[in-house]
Amino acid sequence: QVQFVESGGGLVQPGGSLRLSCAASGSILGPNIMGWYRQAPGKQRELVAEITNGANTNYADSVKGRFTISRDNTKNTVYLQMNSLKPEDTALYYCHLRELMRLSNYWGQGTQVTVSS
Repeated sequence: QVQFVESGGGLVQPGGSLRLSCAASGSILGPNIMGWYRQAPGKQRELVAEITNGANTNYADSVKGRFTISRDNTKNTVYLQMNSLKPEDTALYYCHLRELMRLSNYWGQGTQVTVSS
């Protein structure tokens, strides 16, 4: 099993910045992809950004140029730097880990991001 400690969510004004962190621990086997998904009220959960062990990244079109994902493989930790935040970025942000050998998926409990004036 894999456990997560997520942090960094909160309330920010439009145009502001936040940095999310997620530290994974437990029995993580082999190469994996870590990332962030988000879910706004009444909407489906969607991918925000993800990153492989080799630092290959993938972003949703809506956040390209504003968000940056990074990771520290020695700490099994993924970060999401969010700049130029917009009200439509308001959502519950979930940390995610997918093991590429076992094809297992693990989810964090979520951290709330609210962008409002």
